[in-house]
Amino acid sequence: MFDEYGIPRVADIDEAALVPLYHFVYCSRAAEGVDDAEVSRIVEVAQRNNLAHGITGVLVFGSGVFFQWIEGPVAEIQKLIAILHRDKRHHDIVSLSQSEEERERLYPNWDMEKVEAEDIRLVLQDALENAEDQNNRVTLMRILEQLDLSPLGRSSV
Repeated sequence: MFDEYGIPRVADIDEAALVPLYHFVYCSRAAEGVDDAEVSRIVEVAQRNNLAHGITGVLVFGSGVFFQWIEGPVAEIQKLIAILHRDKRHHDIVSLSQSEEERERLYPNWDMEKVEAEDIRLVLQDALENAEDQNNRVTLMRILEQLDLSPLGRSSV
């Protein structure tokens, strides 16, 4: 049924059911004082707001690092991106991927779910290897250094 986790095989996709979806994937560093309790509050608010705006996604948090995939209508995702950039609870935001395409949602039933951070280092190292923008490379290195200072899954606040 799936070629990769969460991605349906081409033969399983009903072309008529596909809609244009925009996705935004980023990572960032948590501001001082942001802990698991605060992240739980972020997820609760996101679940309510995202449902009303047709947004789904996943949030990974560990060692003071956020990694998030959001998907939905382009206008709604663009508004959310602007909000994320103004949010003082994180900084050093690095856009890892964003585009619009006709496809099924990767997280159709997740208004926003928090996932453990076990594989975030691999995701960030891969992003670093593929980053072309020097500012993103420097920021990703800083985020990876933060992971070195704190074991995965523990806040570094």
